[in-house]
Amino acid sequence: MNLVLIGFMGTGKSTVAASLSRKYHMEIIEMDEVLARQEGMSIPEIFQVHGEPYFRKLETELLRDLQNCQNKIISCGGGAALREENVKEMKKNGKVVLLTASPETILSRTKADTSRPLLKDRKTPESIASLMEQRQDKYLAAADFVISTDNKSVAEICQEIAEKLLLS
Repeated sequence: MNLVLIGFMGTGKSTVAASLSRKYHMEIIEMDEVLARQEGMSIPEIFQVHGEPYFRKLETELLRDLQNCQNKIISCGGGAALREENVKEMKKNGKVVLLTASPETILSRTKADTSRPLLKDRKTPESIASLMEQRQDKYLAAADFVISTDNKSVAEICQEIAEKLLLS
């Protein structure tokens, strides 16, 4: 079985993926890294040169390609679950885990990061909350279960994911 991590930017997908990978000996597939390498440019450059619809199409194609993989952790970019086709492919790939965090937590985790094009001009809790609200229904619809990462250690988050997987 694969584990698909989704959620807003800064919710801890990459950090949690790395910890789960070490603990359960699963390979990580960081979708944004794969797509940047495949396109030969950074994610902000892909957005700038080709636009968001092109990038979302690349995500869908990658998720389709990953269907033959097993025992992988697929860490999706923050917007991957916004596209219905992507969600269908995620569900075929494995269990979908939505990681959440408060706007304040996200701001504290991303304030120095310049590689997130959709947060470029949204460096306040209010503007992050607004963008999160726009995405919330799609995230919830995609998820098999939800884990809040606020005020928890990475170990606690991983333990909670493991427990939910055993129950599902």
